[in-house]
Amino acid sequence: MNPTALGLLVSAVVCSPAWAVDPFTVRDIRVEGLQRIEPGTVFASLPFRVGDQYTDDKGASGIRALFALGLFKDVRLETQGDVLVVVVEERPSVAAVEFIGLKEFDKDVLHKALKEVGLAEGRPYDKALADKAEQELKRQYISRSLYGAEVVTTATPIDRNRVNLSFTITEGGPAKIANIEIVGNKTFSTDTLRDQFNLDTGGWMSWYTKSDRYSRTKLNGDLEALRSYYLARGFLEFRIDSTQVAMSPDKQKMTITINIHEGERFVVSGVKLEGNYLDKESEFKPLVKIASGEPYNAETVAETTKAFTEYFGKFGFAFARVEAKPIIDRQNNRVQFVLVAEPSRRAYVRRILLAGNNRTRDEVIRREFRQLEAAWYDGDKINLSRDRVNRLGYFTDVNVDTQEIAGSPDQVDLLFTVAEKPTGSVSLGAGFSSTEKVALTFGIQQENAFGSGNYLAVQVNTSKYNRNYVVSTTDPYFTQNGISRSIDLFHRTTRPYLGDLNAYSLVNSGIGLRFGVPVTETDRVFVGANFEQTQIVAGTGLPTAYKDYAAKFGSTSTALPLTLGWARDGRDSALVPTRGSLQSFTADVSVAGDVRYARSNYKFQQYIPLSKKYTFAFNTDLGWGQGLKGQEYPLFKNFYVGGLGSVRGFEQSTLGPKSDGVYLGGAKKMVFNAEFITPFPGAGNDKTLRMFGFMDAGYAFKDAENVSFSALRASAGIGLSWISPMGPLRFSYAVPVRQQTDDRIQKLQFQIGTSF
Repeated sequence: MNPTALGLLVSAVVCSPAWAVDPFTVRDIRVEGLQRIEPGTVFASLPFRVGDQYTDDKGASGIRALFALGLFKDVRLETQGDVLVVVVEERPSVAAVEFIGLKEFDKDVLHKALKEVGLAEGRPYDKALADKAEQELKRQYISRSLYGAEVVTTATPIDRNRVNLSFTITEGGPAKIANIEIVGNKTFSTDTLRDQFNLDTGGWMSWYTKSDRYSRTKLNGDLEALRSYYLARGFLEFRIDSTQVAMSPDKQKMTITINIHEGERFVVSGVKLEGNYLDKESEFKPLVKIASGEPYNAETVAETTKAFTEYFGKFGFAFARVEAKPIIDRQNNRVQFVLVAEPSRRAYVRRILLAGNNRTRDEVIRREFRQLEAAWYDGDKINLSRDRVNRLGYFTDVNVDTQEIAGSPDQVDLLFTVAEKPTGSVSLGAGFSSTEKVALTFGIQQENAFGSGNYLAVQVNTSKYNRNYVVSTTDPYFTQNGISRSIDLFHRTTRPYLGDLNAYSLVNSGIGLRFGVPVTETDRVFVGANFEQTQIVAGTGLPTAYKDYAAKFGSTSTALPLTLGWARDGRDSALVPTRGSLQSFTADVSVAGDVRYARSNYKFQQYIPLSKKYTFAFNTDLGWGQGLKGQEYPLFKNFYVGGLGSVRGFEQSTLGPKSDGVYLGGAKKMVFNAEFITPFPGAGNDKTLRMFGFMDAGYAFKDAENVSFSALRASAGIGLSWISPMGPLRFSYAVPVRQQTDDRIQKLQFQIGTSF
């Protein structure tokens, strides 16, 4: 026999007791090597118990089960007669996880991410997971253009079989784009093409936009923007041949080179319709945006196919396909398009799914839907549902995706994805002075209180000169068919700050109830009633106008005005509107009480999209009041003009009549605003941060004064709107272009709220 084979045979005979055990009945099980883990954890994982028959297969299963716990570095089974000994070596546990040198990321976010993959305090230490975390950290730094970042993982053993895990990070500086080169362009200059990019070589806003940091995702987006620019200007055969990204040896500078082929510019020679148009070709033809005789424009082709697809959806054909086939005449640089339509099959909606509403309740969104589950797919109703959800004002973005269902060719699911925005603000303050002593202020305004869709506002001010207690709430779905209910409670005490606690004051208290009745998808009618009481408390500095009013009607007056209103909201978004209009008209008539009057207010806003980035908007705000039954119009119902939300550049509520230095407002008002809205320079097409240029004009007039355009004050300026974590913020800088010598100017202003 071969000596080697003989040796193997002898070894197998000698060692066979170590790996092969004759079956026996287990009299006892002992566990050795445990430090922190309870013995019960081991016993619960073993596939046998005391009194069971032990075999090699059960032993192998037990070892696999213990290893699967992830708690042990080594496991083995030993037999001592009919006693089974389980010998384990525990993995060390993680005592602490620390990040050293971390600046670019938030520590809490990284701790949470590591915990999700099993690497956290108290968990068993796994070197493979630690290595994976290190590599992932490096990838994250690369995604932020920190190519020189280094991550070193250190596991330091401490007492009781534990380790301290630390990630030492040397971030270094970000790699910045030194140059963007475009090769092959002949028709357009390189500077013109670079203007289409979000990436650039740096500017005054790069600290915010980080546009000078290379990102593959951003570059892909810029390449698509470049392609769209050429395709929208007739270059049908434009292509990007290659893209090279070169990095300097110190990993701090990058150069991007883009090689393009422009091709020839083509002109559209005609458009034909082919395929199945449901015998409605005459209805589809007006939807064609492709103009014959004009240069080829990929955007108009896409708009046409989209319009056709959506129109098919109106008839329930969710899977309609419309293909624009070009017939190219290269000799004459002309192209004809054939629009081939295939409506496919009619479908109905199985389920409507929601995503992104972490705070807003599902029912708040679903009650705005006009497309119902288990109903035929209707493109118009789906678009209307999206617009109604957008007009709630709770979301910065609302998208709808149609999802096919495998095995069900006539069914689809709709996925509504929303991005929530902050819908409330809270203010809390305290002050102390020798005259007012302690003054506390508290305010909360929540358009989507607790995610319920209800509006709630509470304001409290305990100042000795201005005390306000206001509670306002609106339930937009007081009834299931969409009738809203609003309740207002208020008590306001106002004094001029003259350093004299004996100065005059105005006390206004009341309660109001309103209901809103939906008439159409965009129209709503409001009816309501209020009870108000106003008291003039005489004192130092009482203006003559108030003295005269108190002499005629008494120092305390009551009114019971009835309210009738109408509103039509056709905007595409309540938060960041880019198209559509908003109109509202309200009228109050006091039918009982000491004061009789009529008061009306009309507002009209129009948003006109000039392009995907630019929007023009204008606003008209007209007010009129008149005393009834021979009475003068009450001072307390005057309109006020001036400041943000009115005529910017002038102090709040100062454009109108005054008495003894006190601005009283007027019984009539006219306000006009115009804005040109654009994304903030360097911020791309970010709708949460925008700039606007504006012109305002307006004034308030006395009851007996004729309204005159020559009396209007006007201003012009620039502003910034930002949807911040605190809510929408607007800043403006305005210069009066039409003013009087005694007007009060305030060029820089800001507010929390929406436009106009």
